[in-house]
Amino acid sequence: MKNFRALSVLVMAMTGGLTGCISTTRLVVKTQAPTVYQTATVEQLEKDMSERDAAVRTLKAQVQITATTGGSKEGKLKEYTSFTGYIFVQKPANLRVIMQLPLIGSSALDMVSNGETFTLKMASSHGNVWRQGSDKVTMPSKNGLENLRPDVFLDSLLVPGVKANEFVTQTESTRVLHEDAHHRTEMVEPDYDLSVLKAGIGNALHVARVVHISRVTMLPFQQDIYNDVGQVVTQATYDAYQEYDGQQFPTVIMIRRPLDEYSLKIVVMKLTLNEPFEADQFELTIPPGTVVKQMP
Repeated sequence: MKNFRALSVLVMAMTGGLTGCISTTRLVVKTQAPTVYQTATVEQLEKDMSERDAAVRTLKAQVQITATTGGSKEGKLKEYTSFTGYIFVQKPANLRVIMQLPLIGSSALDMVSNGETFTLKMASSHGNVWRQGSDKVTMPSKNGLENLRPDVFLDSLLVPGVKANEFVTQTESTRVLHEDAHHRTEMVEPDYDLSVLKAGIGNALHVARVVHISRVTMLPFQQDIYNDVGQVVTQATYDAYQEYDGQQFPTVIMIRRPLDEYSLKIVVMKLTLNEPFEADQFELTIPPGTVVKQMP
């Protein structure tokens, strides 16, 4: 009994000693969260996203577009001079993108699409270059910008609603808004991640896209779009929302294409929603005798 008591005292003494000698305290970044944020079910998130999508039937935007190519594969980045231009969208899939040369104001690029095929006119030192092809790239080019197709704009400018053949699931997360290194704090914001899934072969489901929604504004701040093998092909972020015709719309949109290693920054300078277009708005006539390169 005496030995047992002595052993107990020894263990307690060692434990206290070890706790005091070995444990250390380190300062870590302290997080601050907003005091007010909202809660929603997956059904409500799906409904809100689909209603926002349905509320926009046409879009006319005056924009500034800056392209960047390169990345870790090339070991360098190349940023191109910003273009001013216009983006026109008419649902379900009509698109026209016009970019103008800096200072001169003449057309540097004019692209139209009906959702399946596109026609493109580009200015060059030897005159206009014409291209046509499918909206979807079938044979990727080593030059990332040559893989720029209409679907990149259509998939990223607007966050599509959930289709009848798609499924959704919801998770919760947080994002860091900014960090104050001096005070060792960072502001974090809770968000919902709404995953949109499609049925595959058998019992398989695959993620088509994930929409990240702020729980403060209940608006999307990021959309990740996946291919059929689970790779992120497009990552779009949305900032600086403003109200246009009763709808909240981002005025700064960053489109990143990690596999192609290029990105587009779109700054909206003027926007009009749901106004009708002229009948020929989405037509681009190729002059007779013009050589047209077919894009795979």
